[in-house]
Amino acid sequence: MPVVGHFIAGQEVVDSNEATLPVFDPARGEVVREVAVASADRVKQAVEAASSAFGGWASTPVPRRARVMFRFRELLERNIDAIAAVLTEEHGKVLSDARAEVSRGLEVVEFVCGIPQLLKAESSQQVGTGIDTHALRQPLGVVAGITPFNFPAMVPLWMAPVALACGNTFVLKPSERDPSASLMMARLWKEAGLPDGAFNVVQGDRVAVEALIDAPAVQAVSFVGSTPVAKAVYTRATGRGIRAQALGGAKNHLVVLPDADLDQATDALVGAAFGAAGERCMAISVAVAVGDIADTLVERLVAKAGALKVRVGTDAQADLGPLITQAHANKVRGYIDAGVSEGATLRLDGRGVEVPGHAKGFFVGPTVFDDVKPQMSIYQEEIFGPVLCVVRVESFDEAVALTNGHPFGNGVAVFTRDGDAARTFVDRIEVGMVGVNVPIPVPVAFHSFGGWKASLFGDHHIYGPEGVRFYTRLKTVTSRWPTGVREGVQTVMPVSGD
Repeated sequence: MPVVGHFIAGQEVVDSNEATLPVFDPARGEVVREVAVASADRVKQAVEAASSAFGGWASTPVPRRARVMFRFRELLERNIDAIAAVLTEEHGKVLSDARAEVSRGLEVVEFVCGIPQLLKAESSQQVGTGIDTHALRQPLGVVAGITPFNFPAMVPLWMAPVALACGNTFVLKPSERDPSASLMMARLWKEAGLPDGAFNVVQGDRVAVEALIDAPAVQAVSFVGSTPVAKAVYTRATGRGIRAQALGGAKNHLVVLPDADLDQATDALVGAAFGAAGERCMAISVAVAVGDIADTLVERLVAKAGALKVRVGTDAQADLGPLITQAHANKVRGYIDAGVSEGATLRLDGRGVEVPGHAKGFFVGPTVFDDVKPQMSIYQEEIFGPVLCVVRVESFDEAVALTNGHPFGNGVAVFTRDGDAARTFVDRIEVGMVGVNVPIPVPVAFHSFGGWKASLFGDHHIYGPEGVRFYTRLKTVTSRWPTGVREGVQTVMPVSGD
């Protein structure tokens, strides 16, 4: 059985004495390879490699760092199909969605190709007599990324290119469930000309995560995953005084107002709820039907969702593939059981879906609940599967209050033809990313991604301008050069303009 190892100091590292975990093809329900499990010593080795590389990489002129980003971008684009194929094999998402995942990560690389412009800071001349002030943005040092199973290429590409372009060195701990993409990208970084040790990968589990956070040389941690783990990572990292951005879970709502284009809203809901089998932090899991459009909306949702094709990810006709593990598929089925027992109306049941020739695959089909109440577990908790809950409300104000009352605040959308209603919604809603007639409002790479409330721990969103700020620290320089005129000892606080 092949073993996915680590990437440290520019070399792939596989030790036959290391423990391993199985990596499944979720469509077949079979182990296709194993992944190494890093010990604390292995993590220390990776951090030391990153520390050794930091001085040289940080002092590399910014235009040269940008050229590495340009070369990496070209290589990434050239290898999209190969990376997408391994994503489909290890995660299960359909091939077209896997390609789109890599493309969204590629956009962040394109953004940081402009790093010379992005690192420009402020300057003020003659703030006092003969005194000038200017600001610098300098790298932190060694930074770490801990990334989730659902986007094994895109999320590392949201972190590492920004960190590296700013002059930091990087240690990635990817999900052990789909680890191969991390090594593919490590090889591309090396080919692009990144110095050995500037980008490292340690595979593993909780031991590796905790060792990475605790490593004295690590100056910042970026994390994407569930809310309980995000909170734990943030608390552990900030407890030792380092920066952390920890993105957690979600329960994204899509509010459909009575004047909305129902065909457009239905298509948007079905695509956003069931794409990638619902294993997206931006997936829409709650449809909020306002007023008398609810009956029509639900009928259309059930018809459209019921027509989706659940297949293996390599099938060109597939709309959604399997879930990541058997345990997770069972958990999602358990939520469907709970929804029924709590009194929601099950309009479309995905528990019995079968894919011919793949009886052992981890499949759950599209599921639609109607008459969902806010106190139900299927409304309160993140299911992370192809389950859509429809909540009926009577008014715009009730829809806003419902959404704002949820503990998560990652993404939300409103569908309407009324500009005043949309503008009011955007102003009043307490959610980090908002779509107006856009179901999944993931910001483009030159803006920044992040939620509110229990969906984000930390002060900085990820990638874009916020990413540059997170991976750098500000230094302000006030300077004066000798003029030959001495003023003697000054014991009074300097005042601007003097």
